[in-house]
Parts: sequence; structure tokens; C-alpha cells
Amino acid sequence: MRYRGNKKRLLKRSANLLNTYGLWLKFFYQSIMTLHICHQVIKPITIMKANCTLPLIAALLAALFLSSTPQVASAQVDTIRLKDKRLNTATLKPGMRQYLVYFQNPASPKVLRFWLWLRDTRITTRDGQKVFATTQHWYGGDTISYRSGYSINKVSDFSPVYHSETVAGKNKSFNWSNSRIAGADTVAGNTQKDMKMEFTSPCYNWNLDIETFEMLPLAAGKTFAINFYDAGFGKPEYIIYKVTGSEVITTLDNQRVDCWKLFNESDNGGRHATETFWISKKNHEFLKEEDAFGGMRRYKVKLPAAAPNLLVNLAK
Repeated sequence: MRYRGNKKRLLKRSANLLNTYGLWLKFFYQSIMTLHICHQVIKPITIMKANCTLPLIAALLAALFLSSTPQVASAQVDTIRLKDKRLNTATLKPGMRQYLVYFQNPASPKVLRFWLWLRDTRITTRDGQKVFATTQHWYGGDTISYRSGYSINKVSDFSPVYHSETVAGKNKSFNWSNSRIAGADTVAGNTQKDMKMEFTSPCYNWNLDIETFEMLPLAAGKTFAINFYDAGFGKPEYIIYKVTGSEVITTLDNQRVDCWKLFNESDNGGRHATETFWISKKNHEFLKEEDAFGGMRRYKVKLPAAAPNLLVNLAK
């Protein structure tokens, strides 16, 4: 599930397109100016050697083209759509993942707010189809901090089928398809049983952003636009994530792991926010996250497999 309120969802594809068009206009303007200059400079030469004019102009324009052609490929955004099946669901490994999440507020330098997140993904069958079933538990310092969630996604493309979460004792549950989302009226106490929304295009469950990142085809210089929806809040929006480089980090069990750094930034009400995620190149593991917003910082670190599973003890 997402931590809400730390960012405004961004859609930058239009800006990228406008930037590309602007570069092409600049190129054509420079071409016209070059023709004018060539005419003025080469005019005396044509008196002596008329046949050299066109080849020379062509050479000048070719040089200008090579120096001014917009670098569209390097700025291209990879749009992650369900129909394209660009998520590699084979890299999402079933099992328990535990994360230590903590907040640092400069206004209270001697205080840290802690959470322990448990995210357990399993492969099962629903209506004859293989699905991922992901259960979440967030444990904080008091009862009101506890959150739970349960999400179902198709193994074939990670398209959402169902999502339920309980926050501060209030439940909201949804049946989810590629074309719409609607409150699950069979779930007792569902506060959004009457909610309905038609989608203009299929979207991904933003509450499963960690799992989604582990399936991205990460590579140097890539930028992704992911159509995410936080169930029950607003509408789906494309969120931009950029691979800004790589870094070798040391995990809590003293393993040195080469990671891609995935970056997102946004502005909400004049407050700038950034998120950086470290995802291992070899195993596609989400290992670390650092966020900055409103002068505060949030950290999320994956715990080693040796971390005790609290759910086992609670079930006794």
C-alpha cells in the first residue's frame, strides 16, 4: 500500500512530446538560416565554379542535421500498459518480504516513527486462472497504526482482479477489471460498496508499487510511465519513474549488491517530493527506498530472510 500525502501524481508525456517538437522546429529554423548564409557566402564562388554550390550546401545541411537532430531515443518514455505485457511477472518471486520503515523529522531530531511491513505474495488459482495473492500487514507503535491489505492480480500480466484494505478499522474492498472498478458489495462493512468507476484504459494497483517495480525491464537511461490507481482515491494517472544510474549497496546481511536506482519527483501544493528506489540488477529485488518531502525523510529497508515471521507467532 502507498503512503499517501507525500506527492502529487505526475503525467509528463505531453511535456516530452512538446520538447521533441520544439527541437525539430529549432532544426528547421537553423536549416533555413543556413541556406540563407550559404547563399550569401557561396555566391561569389558560384561565379568561378557553379557546380560546387549544391554539393557544398548539401554537406553543410548534413553536418547541421547531425548536430541538431533531437535525441528522441534517449528521452523516450516507455509506457507500461497491460496490453503490451512489458512487466516480467516471472521475476516476482512468491514468499514473505519484510521491510523496516521509519520517518525522520528535523523538528523532532530525537524521535523516529517506525513501522514493520510484511508483504506475502503467493501464487494460487481463482476462477480457473493463476493469480498472485498478496497480503500486507503494517505494524506501528499503536493499534491505530495497523493496516492490512489483500490484493489479487493475474499472473499473466499483473492486471488487478481484487483489492481490499483496512485502515484505522475501516474497510474498503473492490472488484477490479481492465475496464472498471466497483465496490465489493459482498464484503461485510465495506465503506465503499457503492463506489463505481469506468476506466478509459486498464491500470495497475498502486498499492503494489514495490511488486510492480520488481517486474520492470530496468536498464540504464530508461524512463517509465506507469498507469497507477490508488483504489478509492481520485482517478488513474501515469506516474513517471526514471532510471538515474546504478549503485552497489551493502545489505543488512553484509551482501554487496549492484542495484538500479529508480527515481520519481513531484510537487504538491508547493511542496517538492522525491523518491529513490534501489532494485537489484541480478534478482530484481526491491532492497531500499529513500523519500524526502516537506523537510522530512522516510526510509524503507528490506530485512534479511532470517527476520522472524511475526504472523507465525500470532497464528498460535
